[in-house]
Amino acid sequence: MLLNMSLDSETSGSGRDWFFPSPSFLRSSSSQYGHRFYSHSKPDTPPTLTGIRHRRRVKFPRTPTLTNDKPQVPNTENAKSSAKNNLIFLSQSRFQFAIVTLTIIFFLLLLLLRNAHLESQLTKLQGDILGLNLRLHACQRLDSLNVTSSTSQDANPGLRENFKRNLALFFSFTLLFIPLIIFKYIDYVSKSIFSDNISERVSLNKQIAYRVDVFLSVYPYAKPLVLLVATLLLILLGGLALFGVTTEDLAHCLWLSWTYVADSGNHASSQGIGPRLVAISISFGGMLIFAMMLGLVSDAISEKFDSLRKGKSEVVEQNHTLILGWSDKLGSLLNQLAIANESLGGGTVVVMAERDKEEMELDIAKMEFGFKGTSVICRSGSPLILADLKKVSVSKARAIIVLAEDGNADQSDARALRTVLSLTGVKEGLRGHIVVELSDLDNEVLVKLVGGDLVETVVAHDVIGRLMIQCARQPGLAQIWEDILGFENCEFYIKRWPQLEGMQFEDVLISFPAAIPCGIKVATYGGKIILNPDDSYVLQEGDEILVIAEDDDTYAPASLPTVWRGSLPKDFVYPKSPERILLCGWRRDMEDMIMVLDASLAHGSELWMFNDVPEKEREKKLTDGGLDINRLENISLVNRDGNAVIRRHLESLPLESFDSILILADESVEDSAIQADSRSLATLLLIRDIQARRLPYVAMASQVRGGSFSKGSWIGEMKQASDKSVIISEILDPRTKNLLSMSRISDYVLSNELVSMALAMVAEDRQINDVLEELFAEEGNEMHIRPADLYLFEGEELSFYEIMLRARQRREIVIGYRIANAERAVINPPAKTHRRKWSLKDVFVVITEKE
Repeated sequence: MLLNMSLDSETSGSGRDWFFPSPSFLRSSSSQYGHRFYSHSKPDTPPTLTGIRHRRRVKFPRTPTLTNDKPQVPNTENAKSSAKNNLIFLSQSRFQFAIVTLTIIFFLLLLLLRNAHLESQLTKLQGDILGLNLRLHACQRLDSLNVTSSTSQDANPGLRENFKRNLALFFSFTLLFIPLIIFKYIDYVSKSIFSDNISERVSLNKQIAYRVDVFLSVYPYAKPLVLLVATLLLILLGGLALFGVTTEDLAHCLWLSWTYVADSGNHASSQGIGPRLVAISISFGGMLIFAMMLGLVSDAISEKFDSLRKGKSEVVEQNHTLILGWSDKLGSLLNQLAIANESLGGGTVVVMAERDKEEMELDIAKMEFGFKGTSVICRSGSPLILADLKKVSVSKARAIIVLAEDGNADQSDARALRTVLSLTGVKEGLRGHIVVELSDLDNEVLVKLVGGDLVETVVAHDVIGRLMIQCARQPGLAQIWEDILGFENCEFYIKRWPQLEGMQFEDVLISFPAAIPCGIKVATYGGKIILNPDDSYVLQEGDEILVIAEDDDTYAPASLPTVWRGSLPKDFVYPKSPERILLCGWRRDMEDMIMVLDASLAHGSELWMFNDVPEKEREKKLTDGGLDINRLENISLVNRDGNAVIRRHLESLPLESFDSILILADESVEDSAIQADSRSLATLLLIRDIQARRLPYVAMASQVRGGSFSKGSWIGEMKQASDKSVIISEILDPRTKNLLSMSRISDYVLSNELVSMALAMVAEDRQINDVLEELFAEEGNEMHIRPADLYLFEGEELSFYEIMLRARQRREIVIGYRIANAERAVINPPAKTHRRKWSLKDVFVVITEKE
């Protein structure tokens, strides 16, 4: 039977050799030796006893032979890494075991010392009790057995107290080392489970450190809470340890533990080895906690001061003016706001820009003007972030001014658009209106579409361009605009006066001794402002009056004075004559300036354009801007190529034949205000020098515009040239404007300061923006300087009220005058009923319809 079983087993394997190779051999040689285990017997022949062959043990070489198949090399690096990790794990386990063993030995030693100390104290106390009992027995003749029994009975509570103290000591040390043992055990279990991929596993220590770091970073009060828990835990463990090594009660031990934590010098009074060791441990832990608390308090104080220094704290203000952004116009804007708030006893202006707070405060401190009680608060932040806007109380501001950045106009307007989007997204809503300064007129529609009724826009390029055209045609008008736009002299105000309802505008015109009415805000037309209305217009209920006054509290209506109207000396339309104007430089809104000039100049006028833009590209830019050159009616364009800062290029122009010359801030250098101003200043000096050399010199014995100069003086020659033609220079930096104004070699300088004044006026009262837009627009009313012979005769004695009524026959409103040879005009004169003699060389400033 055994033979049959062996035969069956042999035949069942189909003659295979039953030698089992190693797994590595199977993997490496499965393809090479897969067919070498068949017997020589035929498969169809049934096995017999005689067909059994002896089994051969085939020995395969351990090294693979050189064949076409690449042998698989055992991964020795993984084995080495595994062995290395096992050695590291073994060394760590031994180190941890050593720490736990030393801790247990220290605990046992401390416990033995404490027991020895308590046994000595107990022996001493028992001896004292025995001696006292013997004395008591001698005195009272008590039985010595009773004394012995009582002594043995008193020993039982001492043993119980000793057990409690040992338990407290053991509990304190156990509670101290249990977390360490648990962490080490979990780490050991984790290493045992993940021993195969130990290189990819994150250790438990790193995981715990990460969780603690996240907890301390996410929760603001995590650090003080951890410090409090650590202090309470140290007091508890220290109190239990003191209760275990001393004879004091638990409450007193907890109090001693707190004193050791609070003051490390209190442990000096401890007696005995055990109490001293525990006291030193508690004091050491108290020093660590005190150091952590000191660091926490120091970090909190430093963070607070750093937040104040960098302008990260919140502004708690109401009805303040908020300025978003930083530019060269900020100084003039702050000056105008300070003047406007002076009558109110001061105000608050908050400036937020993407600059350091200390730098902003330092730049503001260098500004050469007084703030007149106005407080300026600087904060660092971005107007595109809602959290930063909330930090400056944007929802409670009475006006928000968005300044255009210095540099590229398109980028500046794009940022202003994003700022308006952020402001409209404030959840609390906005109490005040938004005043946005734009650089390009084409972007105004998009900003108003986004901001809606909250937005008022002031286009800097458009304002300066239109003012340059008006001032070039009417010398002296720039100074008048400076007086009206700024808050230093007279400005526009709108207020309702119920006592004037039912009166005609002709009577309202002479009802204010300290103001000049200019228009009516009609309530029935939805609050539309009508400049220069008809004399027959009757004030209705709810109508408001637009006036020019020194301040909003300096004027009030009075009783009607008796004024003689009279008649005009001559009734004619002021004639227009063709002019020749030169534009030096190229602006991005050149097509708008050309259309304004074509609407205002007389037929047959010439407009010369001198810049370094090629003529074909120049025509393409004008066409892309919407200008059809063939449809110009009153002017003809003359193109000249050249550089305005090269003398030989300027000498090719007939500079002495132009009625007015406009020096523009060139578009190629608009990113730098200093470079643009330097270019404009060089062009101005070259033009004046060329004009002075071409014009015949006339000796000036008297003062010319405030100064006397001898023959051959270059500035005197330039001033003589300025009498022949008017030069208006566009200056971006106010400091350059002051330099040119003192030299008096240019008729006037228009700078960004006028834009700052307009921004301040619109910020104080958004209704004024409608008035300014009409005065700057191509249609409607505008400001003019008229000669005196249109209203009076030479030497005629009239009051200002009488001149105002005479001007009403020409549908004009006289707002001021300039005496002959005077440097500045007088706007809103104080004594309007006072009669004086006038000269035909005097001029009057009027608001009239565009011709």
